[in-house]
Amino acid sequence: MLTSVDRLLFVRGVSIFNELRDDFLVRLASIMDELSFPAQHTIFTQGQEGRSLYILVSGRVKVHIGDRVLAELEKGACFGEMSVFDAEPRSASISTLEPCECLMLTQQQLYEAVEETPGIAVNIIRLLSRRIRELNRKKLNPEIYNRINGTSPPTRIQ
Repeated sequence: MLTSVDRLLFVRGVSIFNELRDDFLVRLASIMDELSFPAQHTIFTQGQEGRSLYILVSGRVKVHIGDRVLAELEKGACFGEMSVFDAEPRSASISTLEPCECLMLTQQQLYEAVEETPGIAVNIIRLLSRRIRELNRKKLNPEIYNRINGTSPPTRIQ
C-alpha cells in the first residue's frame, strides 16, 4: 500500500497527469483504488466491457490478443483508457508478467476529473496519439511510413 504522500508523488510523475495543479492531484490520488494482482493474472480480457483506467505502480504487464503480445508495460504506464472514452469493449487483454500494483480510476471519476481539469484530456490524447503512431510504425512498410511522415526525401513518380 502506498502512503498518501507516496501516492501523490507517484501520480504526479504519470504522463497523463503532467502539469496539473498539486491540489487537484491530491484529490485525484485520494480517490483512486489501489489493486494488487499476482503474476500470470488476467486483469481484463479482450471484448470485456471497460469502465476503468489503470496505472501501473509496480510490476510489468503484457498487452495481448490471444497469444500475440502487442506490448509490455512497466511502472507509470496507463492502460484501459480507450474503453473508458469510446464505450467500446476492451480491444486487447492485459495480463501480469509478475506481481503488480495498480491504481484504478473509474470512468465516472475520470470524466469528473477531465471536466474540472481539461489538461488531463489533452494528455490522454497525446498518449493515444503516441500509441497509434507506434502501431503505424509496426504495421506499415518503414519506407512508406517515413515518406508519409516526411522523415525521408520524397521519391519522384514517373
